[in-house]
Amino acid sequence: MKILLTAILTLLIFTGCNDKKEAQTTTSKVNKVVSTQKKIQGIILKDTTGKEIKVTKTENGFIFEGYENKVVLLSFFATWCPPCRAEIPHLNNLQEKYKKDLKIISVLLEENRSNEYVTDFMKNNDIKFTITNSDSNFQMAKEVGGVESIPFVLIYDRKGNYSQHYTGAIPEEMMETDIQRVL
Repeated sequence: MKILLTAILTLLIFTGCNDKKEAQTTTSKVNKVVSTQKKIQGIILKDTTGKEIKVTKTENGFIFEGYENKVVLLSFFATWCPPCRAEIPHLNNLQEKYKKDLKIISVLLEENRSNEYVTDFMKNNDIKFTITNSDSNFQMAKEVGGVESIPFVLIYDRKGNYSQHYTGAIPEEMMETDIQRVL
């Protein structure tokens, strides 16, 4: 019985979250936001403090204003997702270890979450990286090609060029290897 339970938990952690109801809501929200907005030059992501991060699409990736010459790890997640929560300590470790060269930006894919709720989530989980919380998050998900399952992580090099992506929880060592490759 313990082996079966361990196998099920391992499968859940490494496959990511894809709650059909939540995924349909997220997909619907992404399509609604993108279809109601005119095509724009950039996306403005807002973190929980109101700080704006202007994101401009390029031929090979994205430029994250204010984080030029840094590797950017973009993580799409939800607070209800167990693998997303399991990934937090690993993202914290990477942000701390590479703080001069790496910026982790987590993009919340949940509707109607107040900044107060997200800030409490950050405190309760000792999060040391940026979390964005706005309708633009859903547009960003569309611009990266769509997010079908979370956590979904993308790595961009110092010039904003796409380098790597992962779906589901990934070992910290694998992300670190790919970060080191683009440093």
